Amino acid sequence: MSKKAKPAKKAPAKGPKHTYFVKKAVQEFAKDNDMMVGSDAYEAFNLAIHNMLTEAANRTKENKRKTLKAYDF
Repeated sequence: MSKKAKPAKKAPAKGPKHTYFVKKAVQEFAKDNDMMVGSDAYEAFNLAIHNMLTEAANRTKENKRKTLKAYDF
């Protein structure tokens, strides 16, 4: 009796595991400015926010603090 090979596990998704913004707010902003939002834009927004937060967190740690402050951004 032969054993069947198990399917390979999927690699974890790259990028942030949280959504840092409200899509509806972005859509309303675009609508107020007579624009539309492409579906691929949301991932780019989220990644940009994630990168800003990561850089701010690193600055906070470098300054031996545990509180993110406005000037960390």
